[in-house]
Amino acid sequence: MPSPRVLIAFYSRNGSVEKMAKAVAEGATAAGAEVRLRRARDIVGPEVMKLAAGWTENAARMNAEYPAPTSDDADWADAIIFGTPTRFGNVAAELKAYIDSLGGLWFQGKLNGKVGSAFVSTATPHGGNESTIISLYNPMAHLGLVIVPTGYLDPAVYRAGTPYGASHVAGQNASPPTEDEMAVARFQGKRVAQVAAALSNR
Repeated sequence: MPSPRVLIAFYSRNGSVEKMAKAVAEGATAAGAEVRLRRARDIVGPEVMKLAAGWTENAARMNAEYPAPTSDDADWADAIIFGTPTRFGNVAAELKAYIDSLGGLWFQGKLNGKVGSAFVSTATPHGGNESTIISLYNPMAHLGLVIVPTGYLDPAVYRAGTPYGASHVAGQNASPPTEDEMAVARFQGKRVAQVAAALSNR
């Protein structure tokens, strides 16, 4: 059986979602997956980015490290895991723009049967962790993805997760993910890779 291919398409401004994405990648890799980490690009201009401390510098660093996700990445993958900060209880526009670009693959039915999952970071407790992940279920269903949540299948989820996907509360100071939150992210990557391997018909 070939190794499952996992695309982790994320948007991160301050680095919190980036750290979660790396943990998801660790879990998927540990389960034997080939992983691509991709950062969605900013959609606002430099004058807006300058209004938030560190945004311009963080974007430049991450863009140098991670290619932008493409439709070819989604076509290549057996599983797509989306990572996003919350924006008023919903997915960030930068990641949504990438999802919206997949219409050509959707039209051809090329995403049907692939695995889909999502993780998130918020600035405040109850700031939209679960609603943001669930909001991503809608486009995943339209794309034909088989949605794989974390469930309560690992002890780490009881300590720092949701049954929908890994989550992180960064706070106003953009605190990094805790080890418990990272553990849930690793479990999510592992679970998605295992399901993708079971469903793959390559």
